[in-house]
Amino acid sequence: MRDAIQMFLLCVEGFFILYMVCYSSFLFLSVTVGSADLYAVKRRNLLKNELGNDYYIPVSILVPAHNEEVTIEATVKSLLDLDYKLYEIVVVDDGSTDDTTRVMRETFRMHRIDRPVQRRIPCQNEEEIYETREWKVPITLVRKQNGGKADALNMGINVANYPYFLCIDADSVLQHDSLEKIVRPVLEDPTVVAVGGTVRPSNGAEIERGRVVRYRMPRNLLASMQVMEYDRSFLASRILFDRFNGNIIISGAFGLFLKSVVIAAGGYDNTTMGEDMELAVKLHVYCRENNRPYRIRYVTDAVCWTQVPERLRDLCRQRRRWHIGLFQSMMKYRNILANPRYGAVSFISYFYFLFYELFSPYIEVFGVFTTLLAFSVDLINVPFMILFFGIYVVYTSVLSLTAFFARIHTIDLKLYPTDVLKAVGLCAVEVSCLRFVMAWVRMMALVGYRRKKNTWGRIERQKIQIK
Repeated sequence: MRDAIQMFLLCVEGFFILYMVCYSSFLFLSVTVGSADLYAVKRRNLLKNELGNDYYIPVSILVPAHNEEVTIEATVKSLLDLDYKLYEIVVVDDGSTDDTTRVMRETFRMHRIDRPVQRRIPCQNEEEIYETREWKVPITLVRKQNGGKADALNMGINVANYPYFLCIDADSVLQHDSLEKIVRPVLEDPTVVAVGGTVRPSNGAEIERGRVVRYRMPRNLLASMQVMEYDRSFLASRILFDRFNGNIIISGAFGLFLKSVVIAAGGYDNTTMGEDMELAVKLHVYCRENNRPYRIRYVTDAVCWTQVPERLRDLCRQRRRWHIGLFQSMMKYRNILANPRYGAVSFISYFYFLFYELFSPYIEVFGVFTTLLAFSVDLINVPFMILFFGIYVVYTSVLSLTAFFARIHTIDLKLYPTDVLKAVGLCAVEVSCLRFVMAWVRMMALVGYRRKKNTWGRIERQKIQIK
């Protein structure tokens, strides 16, 4: 029996060594490439060596909202401060039970209109439509029956007047130049069908007219750890994947799309909880199956500031939803895996998300249990295990801090010394503790998910600090 356990543990050890070597190598390469790209963008901006933006692509900004009375006013006001001339704002209230619609109507002096909606993509029926033209750009509010975020976005696409649409969450704020920067790839390359931007936690940031005037690490320790996680995540894969048109996810908080292609592909899938990833993968499939030249881009200096959960319960709900959405998208398009027709999207992107995102919580939790098993039968070298774990924590922390400080420096944010110390200290906690808590949450995410697969999920919001 002991020999069988020993053989089993040796096989597990070999698998984990290979798994960690591949992941560590990928993480090092992607953070290195990402940091270099950030500094190249900063130098280009300093030298003004970029495409002059004398032309403006018309863009419809879609804001899906459900029970967002606390944040919707600040979000829409921030959109009115964008350094851009040709756009409209479309807010879709997806059957809110709070005062989201009332706040919009009273704050922006909107009046009800009779306007037919051409349903190029199926969605729930509208109940009321309001409009105002008293501001910098037209603002439209659609009150509809509850159908979920994807359904709200489909309604926004049906209502939008312009050929490109940009999605932003109702608890988010765009930097003043974000719209101008996220449309730049479209001006440079007419084959671009979608562009993703960078999302950063707004907790601790004070924003005035689309500009961050004061930045501190959030007081809430959970939010601070998410700051480190977001920077590592966006720097670790998306910049590298952008090099070979391999991004298969565009954050639902900030993404630009060519409306005609999205409509042709069928719009957002309201049967999935990961509508953002599902749409990005769907565009890859649609364009390749129809032999349409296309690019899906990522822009690192187009920044959206969004609230992250400050309570562990809310964070668990969010990550559960994300993992279910990842599972649904990966399973729906599983024919991509090892399919030469999809090139690097198949052999690099899909493989990475399958083994290092979808399966990773199961692999990590399995590793913990096998470690406990080895310890119980006295088949583990405890000093070596502690050393190995310490090396893992230090290595991942260094890469996380590299991503964090590179991002801070290249967007000219100033950190207080106490914030630097907090970042260094919490980085190790995030890697060694929070990561494993989230692994357990993600592993359990698929238990009973069908019962609530279309619900928005309730996360406590706070007023965005905007002037």
